[in-house]
Amino acid sequence: MTPAQMQAAVDGAAAALGLTLHARHRPGVLAYFALAAQMAELVEAVPLEPHDEPAVNFSPAAPGDALTRAPAPSLVDTTVSSDAKGDAAALQSLLTSLAPAVPLADAAAPPDAFAMADAVRHGRSTALALTRHCLDVIAATNARVNAFTDITAQRALQRAAMLDEQLAQGVPGLRELPLLGVPFAVKNLFDVQGLRTLAGSRIERDSAPAEQDGLLVRRMEAQGAVLLGALNMDEYAYGFTTENSHEGAVRNPHDLARIAGGSSGGSAAAVAAGQVPLTLGSDTNGSIRVPSSLCGVFGLKPTFGRLPRTGSYPFVASLDHLGAFARSVRDLALAYDAMQGPEDRVGHALFDPGCAQREAEPVLPLLGQGLGGLRIGVLGGYFADNAQPEALAALARVAQALGAQAGVELPMVQAGRAAAFVITNAEGAALHLPQLRVRADDFEPLSRDRFLAGALLPAAWVLRAQRVRWLYARQVARVFDRVDLLLAPATPCAATPIGAEWLTLGGRQLPLRPSMGLLAQPLSCIGLPVCTVPVWQAGLALPIGVQIIAAPWREDLTLRAAAALERAGVVHARVAHMEPTS
Repeated sequence: MTPAQMQAAVDGAAAALGLTLHARHRPGVLAYFALAAQMAELVEAVPLEPHDEPAVNFSPAAPGDALTRAPAPSLVDTTVSSDAKGDAAALQSLLTSLAPAVPLADAAAPPDAFAMADAVRHGRSTALALTRHCLDVIAATNARVNAFTDITAQRALQRAAMLDEQLAQGVPGLRELPLLGVPFAVKNLFDVQGLRTLAGSRIERDSAPAEQDGLLVRRMEAQGAVLLGALNMDEYAYGFTTENSHEGAVRNPHDLARIAGGSSGGSAAAVAAGQVPLTLGSDTNGSIRVPSSLCGVFGLKPTFGRLPRTGSYPFVASLDHLGAFARSVRDLALAYDAMQGPEDRVGHALFDPGCAQREAEPVLPLLGQGLGGLRIGVLGGYFADNAQPEALAALARVAQALGAQAGVELPMVQAGRAAAFVITNAEGAALHLPQLRVRADDFEPLSRDRFLAGALLPAAWVLRAQRVRWLYARQVARVFDRVDLLLAPATPCAATPIGAEWLTLGGRQLPLRPSMGLLAQPLSCIGLPVCTVPVWQAGLALPIGVQIIAAPWREDLTLRAAAALERAGVVHARVAHMEPTS
């Protein structure tokens, strides 16, 4: 497509949709449309057959076998008998043995969520004391980190006091709740009763407050957790840096001059700053994995359709996932297990049509099984070409510790990433078309031109991208006939300075903001479960993450490997040391 043809296409589509392209927006819209056109060319180059047609709703493609393997030596020998798995006392003993191997430099690190709940359960602390402590940390650090956009202090203190009172009364079942008294917070695209669901935007400030909490917020509290507030993010989740011009940039707690990643930047930064031990976020193209990597915390993006999204603001409904951030793998498992299960659709007008409605498959009892029988491969090719040396060094460290046996190259990976780009751009823009017509200047400058360009993409590009995505998912599923887990860097590099525009990879100058998701986007677009683990390397001041990837519905394998690495001291989440403001 020539520049003249492109301008004609943009002008024609804008006129048909009733969009006004102001002169100040036009250069950015044309530049982003040109980038989408390049991605569409990659998609168009994929040969398709008539049967390569996706269903109405995308569902991840799983391999044909049941992943039953012969046992092999594990990295950490923490195998537990089947009898012990079913016994609560034995399970608690097991999880205590799985406590993270904390380096000496972090010996004073705050307790994780598991330890907090255990302290409340056995009377060593109270829910109210934990809540007040976290509120104090937020008060002391948030002006610099800028993770929280809303703090629900009154709600949190009332709930914590209620939990303590009910414990004293001996309310049946309360003491056994896995998240008893644990403070947590959520990305501000989750509905929180009484708060406007901002999704990082200025426009949603005009919306009515949420009438009830989102489903996953309710599930966390049903397991004993205490909500402390809502967290900063890229506008409408369209970004990888959380440099939000409405709320201000989220700052990386380990270096306040650098980005926290995005779009769930506030969620990762709040955990890294020690404000709360657990947070919830979303991941469409890497928005859990990128900030986990840059802030040095654990993150889990489950299989597409595993967790219901009801009560959250969508970005791209055919790609969106919800997940969690944590200080430890056992915390990640606690939160994930609390959120699992089908949603009740009987009598409910609102539900998530993308939810697979699978029964809960708890992973917490499986963390001690180690790596017995697992075949682990390392992704090369595209993933090696788009990573700087420190990212490849982190990958090599994890691969060696896990005993990875083979190098693997995914088929169609560049076409898969291109398909995700086109789908994201078009579907995300379509959601906001009414506001783009009348309030374009109220959008975040970093996302406005992308949304305007996305609204103008031809339908044929988007439909073909969905077909390529479907084919790509089936091709990758075959890889999991040969391996159980795959490893890849989570980001091309460690955290970059706030405001940086360019990223150098292999001599290429790439625009930084979209390129931070280069290694995450090809995996989320086909719905694979991924756990990101933080690696700290000698001589480097900042962490970088590694993705542990499994076949659909095998979150248990990613977390087993992460737990083994954590116990061995290969990976760990470091809480930043931040002096209180005077």
